[in-house]
Amino acid sequence: MRETLQFVTVPLIATLVVVGAEDSLPDKAQYHLFQATPRESLREMSTDRPDKTESPYTVDAGHFQVELDLVTYSHDHDTFGGADIRVEAWSIAPINLKVGLRNDLDLQLVIATWNRVRTTDRGMGTTQRQSGFGDLTVRLKKNFWGNDGGTTAFGIMPFVKFPTNQDHLGNQAVEGGVIFPLAFDLPMGWSLGAMTEVDLRRNSNRGGDHAAVVNSITFGHSIIGHLNGYAEFFSEVSTEADSRWVGTVDVGLTYALTANCQLDAGVNIGVTRSADDWNPFVGLSARF
Repeated sequence: MRETLQFVTVPLIATLVVVGAEDSLPDKAQYHLFQATPRESLREMSTDRPDKTESPYTVDAGHFQVELDLVTYSHDHDTFGGADIRVEAWSIAPINLKVGLRNDLDLQLVIATWNRVRTTDRGMGTTQRQSGFGDLTVRLKKNFWGNDGGTTAFGIMPFVKFPTNQDHLGNQAVEGGVIFPLAFDLPMGWSLGAMTEVDLRRNSNRGGDHAAVVNSITFGHSIIGHLNGYAEFFSEVSTEADSRWVGTVDVGLTYALTANCQLDAGVNIGVTRSADDWNPFVGLSARF
């Protein structure tokens, strides 16, 4: 998300063919990891948080960006099929570390630093507690157009997740996928972003793999001064047998402390049985 709004990607890949790059954009192709973009030529800072929709904009070449949840909490009460299961989860400082490799390419390490999950089955009278390090995800984002200007932007972001989790906080499988983020500038100061993501995941019984498709769309607008807001709809559909559709409605705020530092806060609200009931968070992003 940029300071002025949260961008989303379009769930229909076909729409990508009707939007194009703008002419007369600055040429920054000569900059790379070891020859950093000058400060005066930096684009407006764009983040992949706090919404779930990824941004098509990359970190400028030779610069670093840190995006993290200071703290996030999720709560879910599952009563499907007569169950009575409550799950509460805390995450402290999960972080996305980014570095600009070229003007249109950045590398990201998403690290789930510390997690604590408590699962209470009231029907069985049991409580399970898990805590520890989570999984590591490596992502590479390529921007095709719009990085340095224009009314649209588009990129691609393949990723691989490595099973580094402790205390059974994830599966023990290498998984991956690809994300297609798209952003639009709309009239009257609005912005729109959309994302389509296709993942290959291990089945919950570990007896094979399945695909999952994620779509999201988000709208953002300035509220006052450096305070901005967004509203998002997120959907995830899996091909795994007996899986259920995950849907959330997400809202949040961002506040730009400086051109290189941003605070955010929000809440993701589940609108389907398989989604967490609610997930509030507070976060921070900074560029160096």
